[in-house]
Amino acid sequence: MTDTAPSIPNLASTARGLTYDVVVVGGGAAGLSTAASILKRRGGITLAIIEPSGSHFYQPGWTLVGGGVFKQSQTRRSEKKLIPTGADWVQAAATGFEPEANLVHLSNGSSIRYEVLVVATGLTLDWDAIEGLSETLGRNGVTSNYRYDLAPYTWQMVQTLGRGNAVFTQPPMPIKCAGAPQKAMYLACDAWRRRGLADNINVSFHTATPGLFGVKEFVPPLMDYINRYHIDLCLKSNLTKVDGKGRIATFENVAGDGSKTTSEVEFDMLHVVPPQRAPDVIRNSALAGDGGWVSVDPATLRHTKFANVFALGDVAGTSNAKTAAAVRVQAPVVAVNVLATLDHKPAVADYDGYGACPLTVERGRIVLAEFAYGGKLAPTLPTWLLNGRKPTHLAWFLKEWVMPVLYWDGMLRGHELMVAPHKIGTPR
Repeated sequence: MTDTAPSIPNLASTARGLTYDVVVVGGGAAGLSTAASILKRRGGITLAIIEPSGSHFYQPGWTLVGGGVFKQSQTRRSEKKLIPTGADWVQAAATGFEPEANLVHLSNGSSIRYEVLVVATGLTLDWDAIEGLSETLGRNGVTSNYRYDLAPYTWQMVQTLGRGNAVFTQPPMPIKCAGAPQKAMYLACDAWRRRGLADNINVSFHTATPGLFGVKEFVPPLMDYINRYHIDLCLKSNLTKVDGKGRIATFENVAGDGSKTTSEVEFDMLHVVPPQRAPDVIRNSALAGDGGWVSVDPATLRHTKFANVFALGDVAGTSNAKTAAAVRVQAPVVAVNVLATLDHKPAVADYDGYGACPLTVERGRIVLAEFAYGGKLAPTLPTWLLNGRKPTHLAWFLKEWVMPVLYWDGMLRGHELMVAPHKIGTPR
């Protein structure tokens, strides 16, 4: 792969407000990890992190909150305490971009100028895209592990439901952590099985996708659990409306010939995953490409038009799985490429599309799906130690005990265990 040295515009003519060598938009997993990686490599540069929220959330933990394994408080920390040393935290939201002028506009009315921009805003959960959903979330049996405040309600429903219909949904792709809709379902089914309630509760999984999982090698072990829990698997079935008081979910179903029908399903518990899209501030900017996501080279994660702009995480217009595991590999790549850009040199590292999805098929066992671009299997550990195509106790141990520590004390701090950036042109 080739990459040309970027030409950074002259900033003097566009100076307004504060100026930084690097501006990172977004203080989530992607933004903090990249900022920390940059500053660990070169502490003398000026770097700002634009993030409005005072709290940071370990979102991969919400599945375990909804499954009664984690406490809600375990997934939340102060944003201030996670800002890396040497970075300035600008507690505001980005409201617009002028990449031709190297400017980011902020919700506080000011603007920030940069030499290199890193976009890590994450994505938007579009709850209002499903008619009636917002009004009934958190009551009437309607819940979602995709929100910090609702994950405990998921576990409450699992504990209190003794009989009836439990419905789980998945919207069209792309979504963050594509396995999370299933994770919630499997943990609920396992809890009901352990309480001897499996025969009393009818479980259905309505997914808008044409298959259970996007990488075929992991479908057989997941289908084993679909069958074990007697789950009614409904493919190409997309949730369009929720009547919370009436306990009715409406789905649009696509048949093999492309024809569409509508069906209504009664529920006692409904776990919803909302449609997801790029944030409006990105969709309506010059940074946007297909689908409104930031248009980047899938390997270098550099913008396809603006050479001093990079993007990673959920907002990047790449085909990899949108997971924290992907961010852990992307951040070092972006960090070294940002520094190369500051030095007016070509990009030096590339990303292979790695992502991982720990599918919690029962309490104590996980199918750890790891894959790269094109669905290529990409196991981190040798298969004799951890076979990702089978449910294992080791993968559960990693999910419950190792991954949170790796997240809080590793990647967010710029520690790059087993994810050294791959140099362009060298064998993998």
